[in-house]
Amino acid sequence: MSSNSQKKGFGATIWDYLTTVDHKKIAILYLISGGFFFLVGGVEAMMIRIQLMKAGNDFLSAGTYNEVLTMHGTTMIFLAAMPILLAFMNAVSPLQIGARDVAFPFLNSLGFWLFFFGGIFLNLSWFLGGAPDAGWTNYASLALESEGHGIDFYSLGLTISGFGTLIAGINFLVTIINMRAPGMTYMRMPLFTWTTFVASALILLAFPPLTVGIFFMVFDRLFGANFFDVQMGGNTIIWEHFFWIFGHPEVYILILPAFGIFSEIFAIFSRKRLFGYTALVFATILIGFYGFMVWAHHMFTVGLGPTANAVFALATMIIAVPTGIKIFNWLLTIWGGNISFTVPMIYAVAFIPSFVAGGVTGVMQAIAPLDYQLHDSYFIVAHFHYVIVGGVVLAILAGTHLYWPKMFGTMLSEKLGKWTFWFFFIGFHLTFFIQHFLGLMGMPRRVYTFGADQGWDLFNAISSAGALLMAIGVLILLVNVVMTVMKGERVGNDPWGDGRTLEWAIPSPPPFYNFAQTPLVRGLDPYWIEKMEGNKEGMVYAEPLGDIHMPNGSFIPFVISLGMFIAAFGAMYHMDGHAWALPVLIGGLAITFGSMLVRSLKDDLGFHVTKEELIADNERIQREARALEGGKKGGLK
Repeated sequence: MSSNSQKKGFGATIWDYLTTVDHKKIAILYLISGGFFFLVGGVEAMMIRIQLMKAGNDFLSAGTYNEVLTMHGTTMIFLAAMPILLAFMNAVSPLQIGARDVAFPFLNSLGFWLFFFGGIFLNLSWFLGGAPDAGWTNYASLALESEGHGIDFYSLGLTISGFGTLIAGINFLVTIINMRAPGMTYMRMPLFTWTTFVASALILLAFPPLTVGIFFMVFDRLFGANFFDVQMGGNTIIWEHFFWIFGHPEVYILILPAFGIFSEIFAIFSRKRLFGYTALVFATILIGFYGFMVWAHHMFTVGLGPTANAVFALATMIIAVPTGIKIFNWLLTIWGGNISFTVPMIYAVAFIPSFVAGGVTGVMQAIAPLDYQLHDSYFIVAHFHYVIVGGVVLAILAGTHLYWPKMFGTMLSEKLGKWTFWFFFIGFHLTFFIQHFLGLMGMPRRVYTFGADQGWDLFNAISSAGALLMAIGVLILLVNVVMTVMKGERVGNDPWGDGRTLEWAIPSPPPFYNFAQTPLVRGLDPYWIEKMEGNKEGMVYAEPLGDIHMPNGSFIPFVISLGMFIAAFGAMYHMDGHAWALPVLIGGLAITFGSMLVRSLKDDLGFHVTKEELIADNERIQREARALEGGKKGGLK
């Protein structure tokens, strides 16, 4: 938490976070919420692996297994991976471009609270009659047959959450286009900002098809609209198109920021400028572009015909090229560098072979005839976990270590970080590498049990043992976080010592206005340039010191989101004939639209931080920095 919030009481701090529009505090909210859902998804994963530990196991019933499987996938993709990456985007991107906040601070807060309430709504399904059970892809033929309200929780929860993500995407696009500091041209932007930019464009284009698909699903389930009911003239396959036109770009929405985090890590800990920066930028843009041309490779067995299959197979192979360019650029960044193997760097080096393995099996599945054999087998499960865990989750763990000091002003333990890494990394490969062979041996995915005579016992037992190691790694990370918070040892601007971009030039954690004076950017890696020229401040300025205008906090985003959360219950239970459901629906919508009206009519002009306050704040920061430096020297003696 920021130095300001630590001086407040508990209640005041909670209120501060409920009403904040500061991108750094919203980043902390995303990190905590995403971290919580990551643990929930992890528990669900462990339940899956316990059930499949031996043949004929009865730890979970068939129905419960389907629910756990569905919620594991949905939670990990929508409620864990995305928000944690949004936490890093919020914490770092505005600082990297020299901005004081995002373009729309109010919407930034609204985006978070919509995500949060959508996630809570979805997970309440466990306690209110059963979770969704049609797989995380929610294929229409299964979803329409599903009893109870599980699928309605899925549809409405992801609608609310999806609005939040869409708002976040638009916000980052506008921020990066409009709010770069003087001299920060597009080709001087750090790679993490570039990947945030492209991922935000993908969010803008990919989430509407999902929203439309889910909208149709809600109308089919609640009002009998028959969009997907074949007997009534609907089309089940259309859901698959809607879902995967979103679903494949979603993979790149997740992996591109991960690539950005690793790009920063390779440059910092090799003490070198990124090799082939321009090529990396254009590869990022190409991945975003091609990401929309490959969705039907998830549907080779549907019967689209040889022409469609051939086109999508070719596009899938082409998209491997820009990713390959990135891999070689990273390797050449490390090559000849002055490498320090910190925890983030270990994750980054381990990511390359892990992600390449996932990419190679992806190209194998791009061969449509081979995909007929591999489709719906454990080979597919192994492939996408190698991409998501070996790419995105390793990036999340690396990014947590890298940016923790910038977000919180304290340093996670390197020793415990290395323990987490080895447990998680070995456990990950043990769990999923062997699943490729289970798939080749014919084990279908999504089965809740298997027979003792099928020869899958040993490999499943090994896979479950690997999952236990990953769980131990995550528990060590939690211990690390708790110990770091308890200790509370402060760190300086550039705790890694080799920061290259603007976020390392300002205090950790940054003041709420980020930059007292807007920086002037004189090239790629601006902080490194200033350090190399002996500039102690690490920045040159584009303006004299003057008053700064900042936005006020607001409770309205929380209330708007709460209204949608309440309305969703009314919509869902109205179809059951409950008398209270319609008033709840109307009441929830009234809260949401009423809050919007209040926001529209109320003049909220923000506030000014005066020049005198900035000078006083700067003096305090300098004193803290000197005390920190003195403490370090004392420690060295």
